[in-house]
Amino acid sequence: MSSLSERLSRGSASGPEQIGHIRRLVADWQLLADLAFADLTLWVPLTGGTWWCVAQVRPLTAPTSRPEDLVGVELCGVDVEPFEVAHREGRPVTEGEPDWSGASPRRREVIPVRHEGVVVAVLAKDTNLAVTRSPSTLELTYLDIAADLCLMVSAGTFPPQKHQDAEMSPRVGDGLVRLDRSARVTYASPNALSAYRRLGVAGDLVGADLADVTRLGAADRVAGEAVAAGIVAAAGGRYPDPADVEGASATMLVRALPLRAPGGEAGALVLVRDVTDVRRRDRALLTKDATIREIHHRVKNNLQTVAALLRLQARRMTEPAARAALEESVRRVASIAVVHQTLAGSREDVVAVDDVLDQVLPMLGDLTSVGPAARTRRSGSFGELPAAAATPLVLVVTELLHNAAEHGFPDGEPGSIELVAERTGDDLVVRVRDNGKGLPEGFDPAGSGGLGLQIVRTLVASELGGSLTMGTPDGQPGTEVVLVLPGAGLPRR
Repeated sequence: MSSLSERLSRGSASGPEQIGHIRRLVADWQLLADLAFADLTLWVPLTGGTWWCVAQVRPLTAPTSRPEDLVGVELCGVDVEPFEVAHREGRPVTEGEPDWSGASPRRREVIPVRHEGVVVAVLAKDTNLAVTRSPSTLELTYLDIAADLCLMVSAGTFPPQKHQDAEMSPRVGDGLVRLDRSARVTYASPNALSAYRRLGVAGDLVGADLADVTRLGAADRVAGEAVAAGIVAAAGGRYPDPADVEGASATMLVRALPLRAPGGEAGALVLVRDVTDVRRRDRALLTKDATIREIHHRVKNNLQTVAALLRLQARRMTEPAARAALEESVRRVASIAVVHQTLAGSREDVVAVDDVLDQVLPMLGDLTSVGPAARTRRSGSFGELPAAAATPLVLVVTELLHNAAEHGFPDGEPGSIELVAERTGDDLVVRVRDNGKGLPEGFDPAGSGGLGLQIVRTLVASELGGSLTMGTPDGQPGTEVVLVLPGAGLPRR
């Protein structure tokens, strides 16, 4: 299935601003469907008098009248006459007789979608007529607000030009308040009353100044003033951003929308939602995230201290083998410290391995006893890996690079070492190639007693779940080590 933008570009709404306007409408039209108790479908004209359905939404407050999927359906002829009239004349069109062809009777209203004076699409609103009951005050209020919003869609004043996150917005059923032009409450749903009760507001809301009530219910004066100002702004015809207001024992998310339908009574719609538990979980997650990053920071500091102590001890050693062993330990500890430094500055438990290696590679020349004669070059991208895979991978790569420098160029002669990362399907393949003296005759990597190769084999098998091979490049001098990590380098569980 193509994206909404691709479907829109096929029709008349081909400009980026027009497509953006329709995308904002579709992002927020669940509100309209719930208020109208109706299914909504969006149609754009094609060539030859054909109309194409590009989006569809069903109400959460009433049974659907269109259970079938209409996205991608094309209509023409008598079926699109209301579309043509609404598009041509720029006014809502209500079909006279109900449609009895489906499982339940439905009545359709077609609303033009206008952007900067141009009708770019039409909105079909199908209401299920099988649900026959005496409407309550809440339902009548819903329908009245839906009628205003439909007229605003037709006039091009809804949705707002500034995109708002509809996923986090309160739903109609969470709590609804209708305001007049002076920001006084004309109706409040039972759920809205309950939300304000939990905020600490007593008494009925009808007739009250909602901005004053919200301000008094806020424990934080500054936040209360901001939300109150947003409510007043909505009553004045502007679109404020949704905001939280925190009371003594509850937190409420408030979204205010102006209602300025042509020929209608001005006012505002305020949607509220009790988000106490959501915000408590958010704070807990932020605290946990900050704690984890602080732990990584402290681990990094401790590892750097250990590396400094080992470096000082190495300088005091007179035995060359002991000094070399301590210098190798310094390099390994420093490599792990860089990984924790990266995690301390990240909000995710993933590591950008390329950034870590760019910090580690210059350290190899400072920490190795071989010297900088063999130059190291990196190509390809490792990407981001979980910390559980990044730490052993960085250790493995630094060991392989150090081995290439130490054994490929034992006398400090010039040469080159290449580190290559590439993706083969879901596998991450890492190659370390050098043009040095090559492997000794009869060398068996699996039976090597060197500490570096033992560390590499252990980490590759137990932590990374990969495979390691060593050999001589075809027709070239030197050594090539190939590390294959299955599943994009993720550790096996």
